[in-house]
Amino acid sequence: APPRSRPGVTLHHRPPEFGMSHGIPRAPGKWLALIVLALALAGCAGQAAAKPLATTHVEMPPSYRFDPSDIQVPVGATVTWKNSDNFTHSVHLLDGSNVDKVAHPGDSVSITFTRVGTYRYECSFHPHDMEGQVVVVAR
Repeated sequence: APPRSRPGVTLHHRPPEFGMSHGIPRAPGKWLALIVLALALAGCAGQAAAKPLATTHVEMPPSYRFDPSDIQVPVGATVTWKNSDNFTHSVHLLDGSNVDKVAHPGDSVSITFTRVGTYRYECSFHPHDMEGQVVVVAR
C-alpha cells in the first residue's frame, strides 16, 4: 500500500537497507560483542588508574578527597595526611582497629603501619566523598 500523506507533505517509502530494520542493525550478536568489548576496556582503564602511588604523604585539598587516594608504603613506614582544606576531616581506618585521627584545617595526622596488608580508610565526617587505601608491602 502506498504511504499516506497529508496536504503539503510528501512521504517517500524507502525499503530498509540490507540488514537494517527501522534504522537499527539486525545483528544483535555484533551489538552484544561491542558492548562487552566496551565494558572490558572500561574495566582495564579503571584498574590502570587504581595502581597505588609510592608515597608517605597524602593531601586533603579543598575538594573533599584524599590526594593521592591509593598509596603503597613499605612495612614500618609512617604515613602523614595534611589537611589543606577549610573543613575538618579525619583518617578513619576500616580494619576494625578504631583508629580515627581528626585533622582540623592546617593540621596533619600520622599513622605508622607495622604489618603487611591493605588498609582501607575514609574520612569519618565525609565517608561517601573521601576514601582511600594504604597498601603496605614487605621491605
